[in-house]
Amino acid sequence: MDWLDFPKIPVGRVAKTAVDWLKTHLGWLFDSISDLLTRLIDGSLSLLQYPHPMIVVALLLAFTWWRQRSWKLCVLVLLGFLFILNQGYWKPTTETLVLLFYSCIFCMAVGIPIGIACAHRPKLYAALSPVLDLMQTLPTFVYLIPAVVFFGLGMVPGLLATVVFVLPAPIRLTYLGVSSTPQALVEAATAFGATPRQKLFKVELPWALPQIMVGLNQTIMLSLSMVVIAAMVGANGLGIPVVRALGQGNTALGFESGLVIVVVAIILDRMLRVTRK
Repeated sequence: MDWLDFPKIPVGRVAKTAVDWLKTHLGWLFDSISDLLTRLIDGSLSLLQYPHPMIVVALLLAFTWWRQRSWKLCVLVLLGFLFILNQGYWKPTTETLVLLFYSCIFCMAVGIPIGIACAHRPKLYAALSPVLDLMQTLPTFVYLIPAVVFFGLGMVPGLLATVVFVLPAPIRLTYLGVSSTPQALVEAATAFGATPRQKLFKVELPWALPQIMVGLNQTIMLSLSMVVIAAMVGANGLGIPVVRALGQGNTALGFESGLVIVVVAIILDRMLRVTRK
């Protein structure tokens, strides 16, 4: 097999060189981004942690009623939050909710326009598809390395690593929803003189809304799956007790914190669920 002995492709060395160059020349930009995100996160945490927990729970119940108009779901959400309070996980839950909030904001703000563009330009989606596959299959720990190098330890690298891992979901589901709009609806809108902008906002996006909301749901679920990994780089939240339980071999703490994560996932799923009428 001597004929297979050829020089090793310097993938790792090239990646290190690129990271070092970015850190040297764009360090000021990464510091600015880190400061901005830290202030946003701290401000959001203050809004959730300063009032009495039941005030925040009442506001979330009101949001649930506004979204779903179901007293049964409101009772389910209330029981879920009461369980979290009973277990003493309110503070880490608020930290996780803030992490989820900003990851969802960024992923949906970036993912929906890209998904729409891909639906209208199949060649663009064909070009992006391998990149999206790479983002979802690359081990998540790999994202943490440059995130820590650029932004240090804390919530910011955990947030950015989560965004990179989760972003393909809203892109793909928005693409699926918009591209599956019945051609008859699009042709009818065209026949009535609708502009491309009107067709997008009055035909394609309303039809794609359930898929887009599924993308939001997947964004939340995938972000929750990252809270434990993000905790390994100093991101506060429900991942911290899980990591602590793993290090201590503490079964009780592990099941307790893990169940709280499941309850948060159920609450958010029920609050934000959308079905086509």
